[in-house]
Amino acid sequence: MAYFILRVLIAALGLWLATEWVPGITVSAPTTLILAALLLGVVNAIVRPIVVLLTLPATLLTLGLFLLVINAAMLGLVAAFLPGFSISSFWAAFLAAILVSLVSWIGAALFKKDQA
Repeated sequence: MAYFILRVLIAALGLWLATEWVPGITVSAPTTLILAALLLGVVNAIVRPIVVLLTLPATLLTLGLFLLVINAAMLGLVAAFLPGFSISSFWAAFLAAILVSLVSWIGAALFKKDQA
């Protein structure tokens, strides 16, 4: 459970950095930021695998680069469901998805889950 909370906080850090560095991404309150990170985790666990499977030909054709578009779409889905979190354009979502992915990747590398 502590590892899950840590992952949500790392995603929230990535979303916060996106709100600071990417024009067009806004969050109304810190609690909205935490809720967005939590909802992003749920969307990535449930919806993303289905979307990746359905778009597999496009992903293979683009050598995996279409996954960035899928990540941007997942952020857009979170923004559509969560009041107080808004994304103004596709490119803002695209850049934010790259930033959140990088922060999550670095966080996962720093805080690896112990495998016993």
